[in-house]
Amino acid sequence: MLKRLLFQASTQRRSLFGASASLSWCRQYSSSPASTSQSSNSTSVEHLEDSEVSTTPPSAAISIDRSGLYSPPEHSHEPSSDTELVKHLKSIIKFRGGPISVAEYMEEVLTNPKAGFYINRDVFGAEGDFITSPEVSQMFGEMVGVWAMCLWEQMGQPKKINLVELGPGRGTLLADLLRGASKFRNFTDSLHIHMVECSPTLKKLQYQNLMCINKNDTDGDAEEHIISRLTGTSVSWHATLEQVPAGIPTIIIAHEFYDALPVHQFQRASRGWCEKMVDVAENSMFQFVLSKQPTPATLYLLKRFKCAENEDIGKLEQVEVCPKAMELTQEIAKRIGSDGGGALIIDYGLNGIVSDSLQAIRKHGFVNILDNPGTADLSAYVDFAAIRHSAEEASDDVAVNGPMTQSQFLGSLGINFRVEALMENCTDEQADSLRTGYWRLVGEGEAPFWEGPEGKAPIGMGTRYLAMTIVNKKQGVPIPFQ
Repeated sequence: MLKRLLFQASTQRRSLFGASASLSWCRQYSSSPASTSQSSNSTSVEHLEDSEVSTTPPSAAISIDRSGLYSPPEHSHEPSSDTELVKHLKSIIKFRGGPISVAEYMEEVLTNPKAGFYINRDVFGAEGDFITSPEVSQMFGEMVGVWAMCLWEQMGQPKKINLVELGPGRGTLLADLLRGASKFRNFTDSLHIHMVECSPTLKKLQYQNLMCINKNDTDGDAEEHIISRLTGTSVSWHATLEQVPAGIPTIIIAHEFYDALPVHQFQRASRGWCEKMVDVAENSMFQFVLSKQPTPATLYLLKRFKCAENEDIGKLEQVEVCPKAMELTQEIAKRIGSDGGGALIIDYGLNGIVSDSLQAIRKHGFVNILDNPGTADLSAYVDFAAIRHSAEEASDDVAVNGPMTQSQFLGSLGINFRVEALMENCTDEQADSLRTGYWRLVGEGEAPFWEGPEGKAPIGMGTRYLAMTIVNKKQGVPIPFQ
């Protein structure tokens, strides 16, 4: 009797499984022929329930055909080769039900809190992905220091001043600036350095390169007071410029910062200007597509066109606009207009509308923008004309000067005399390094003095990079734009 009850219970469970599978299938594919096969299998199970004795083993009587069952690919448990950032980008596109803008793609790739390019690695220098001017030679930071001291004097040598750097990298520029200005105690004693940085890794490098210490480190209850041992100057870190205390004169340095701000790309099509977007193709790779309707960023495109010459627009097939650059410039202009001071912007770009300039660099070489996001730096040319327009629109109390080439800027500040002074007391190896660094900062094209391996000659950045200032009108025209 007990064996009979156990057998009936077992066959009832099989019947429930068959009925459940049939119901699930019918919900998804009610018109599919496979539902008929599933139904007959369920009947076979029911017939066994009515039999008290069977001469055939139960497993031989139950035959369920699962060949037609649907297995969605997203339910696969096979390991995926996608990185966390790629998965994140695809989930955004899926959640939106369509593509995302190039600007949003760029922002996620560079500054995603978990996997952004700048967040968890040191990307600068020969061992990184690219080299910036401060890493080329100490003379760059020293010349920027000369400019800052001259502006401070034009401001009337205030006793307290904010010195802010946006995106300080390793902190090399400010470290060289402080070393060069260390003998001018009135200037260095007036400074409070503010580093606007989002990368925990780079914050640690900046702390080390500025030789920082916490003066209150011995007392766990005391408020943190970090100073640079180079000059005894106070140092603070912030996530945004908005967090930097206002109310006192401010000098802002933005070196190769604007080029990393996310840009929206537009392309001329038969139906007008369409925004270029990033979508997922059928092969699960990223691809560019054009928007079918006007996007919110179209307002910034129209705003940019208002201050451009009509003949320039007519020649273009693609245009890049950077709303964040416009907004940042307006924030800078308003602060300088109310508190006094000035901003120095040095970057590669154009003094006019920028077309298709977005690029990806990995290990000092160009790669596809959509290839393995998060492993390459993304940057775009800076639209200096848009910066000028945004600053003048934001405040009537500021004046915009430039742009001029980096070669003109550094030359007017005395880099020629500085390199000569440094070469008077150095080894042959140091002299070669100084000549190479000098050429990269102010030269154009390949260095004519190069005698090393072919294809390895230093490339001058003197005319590719431009310098522009935004200053309070009360201070007059800053050096070297006079």
